Amino acid sequence: MGSLTGKAALVTGAGRGIGRGIACRLAADGALVAVHYRDQETAARETVGLITKNGGRAFVVSTPLGEPGDARTLYERLDAGLGEQGEPLALDILVNNAGFNIPGSIADVKPQDFDRLMAVHAKAPLFLIQQGLDRLRDGGRIINISSAATRVAFPESVAYSMAKAAVEALTRALAKELGPRHVTVNAVTPGFVKTDMNRRRWSEPEGEAAHAAFSVFRRMGQPEDVADIVAFLASDDSRWVTGQCIDASGGSFL
Repeated sequence: MGSLTGKAALVTGAGRGIGRGIACRLAADGALVAVHYRDQETAARETVGLITKNGGRAFVVSTPLGEPGDARTLYERLDAGLGEQGEPLALDILVNNAGFNIPGSIADVKPQDFDRLMAVHAKAPLFLIQQGLDRLRDGGRIINISSAATRVAFPESVAYSMAKAAVEALTRALAKELGPRHVTVNAVTPGFVKTDMNRRRWSEPEGEAAHAAFSVFRRMGQPEDVADIVAFLASDDSRWVTGQCIDASGGSFL
């Protein structure tokens, strides 16, 4: 039996990239995983296919985040999926991973871009947690995916960096509030990872080499590098860790 057998997990933005890696790892450890997606149904079903091929359990749930009523809609669909799986309408692990980037320096960022980034990266996790607390079992895990861009100057994506910093503030505040329920709340801060969202950074050999050079290991991260850290935070082994922002950048910017 895996360390997460009998647990139910929701991973937002799990159709590809880091989210897919996290969903696959949690399922490999025994969790039933709800694979959330916005509009890439094919990719999300591919994630489920990878999980079931390896003997895991998963189902898809679709909801656009950053829009009015998103949390309510997502939980309605999550409950329906859990019911179809014959599982209780309860949650043990919530991973707030869904995200995107709109690059822009201070001279370029537009109000509508700022609002969209904040809505998906900061507002959606806040209300997913708020409206999920009655489903989250005592001793549960909340894991927010932030970014190394919160601790170094990243002027080319100033609004994105601000939105991710808000997630880290949320992490610390909720860790203290939810401690009496033995719910841990942590964040993971990846650096440059080889995902579709970052394709422009590594599609050419020169670009990949330049971004790999930030890490002391001289390579870009892989989704699995982040997923393994999330799996630890989701397990009982992390029971004494809360309110932390764990660097997952391969020692970038040291």
